[in-house]
Amino acid sequence: MIWRSLFNDSNRQGIVNRLLRLERDVQPRWGRMGPPQMVAHLTDQLRHCLREAPVEPRPGVLRWPPVRFASIYLLPWPKGRIQAPPEALRTEPEVWGDDVRQLIALVERFADRGPDADWPEHALFGRMTGRDWGVFVHKHFDYHLRQFGA
Repeated sequence: MIWRSLFNDSNRQGIVNRLLRLERDVQPRWGRMGPPQMVAHLTDQLRHCLREAPVEPRPGVLRWPPVRFASIYLLPWPKGRIQAPPEALRTEPEVWGDDVRQLIALVERFADRGPDADWPEHALFGRMTGRDWGVFVHKHFDYHLRQFGA
C-alpha cells in the first residue's frame, strides 16, 4: 500500500494548494481552533521536525511500535478528540498571508531534507523514521485542512 507523504511532490503540492485556498475566517467543522491557530499549530510542528523547537518526550502507548504504526498508517484520527501538547501551540498567529507563506516555506524545507535525514524524536510517538515523518505530517495537515473544508 502507498501512503500519502509530504516527501511525494504531488502529495506535497496538493497540501500547498489546499493551504492557499484556506480562508482565514472559515468556521471549523470540529474542534476549537480557527484557521489562524491551526496554521500556527502546523508551523510549530514543522519547526519541531526541523529541530528548531525541541519538545519533551512523553511516555505512553503511542510509543509502542504496533500502536505507532497503526496510528500513523492505518487508523483515522478521531475528530476533535486529540489534545495537542503545549509545545505544539507556542506560536501566536500574526498576519494571515505571511503566516500561510511561512508555513508553506517550512513545508518545502521539510521536504528538502528527504526521508533519509536524521529526524528528531516525536513527543508522543517516539523514534520515527523519515518515512514515518513524511506520512505523519501529511496526515496531520490533511486532518486539519479537512477540519476547515479545505
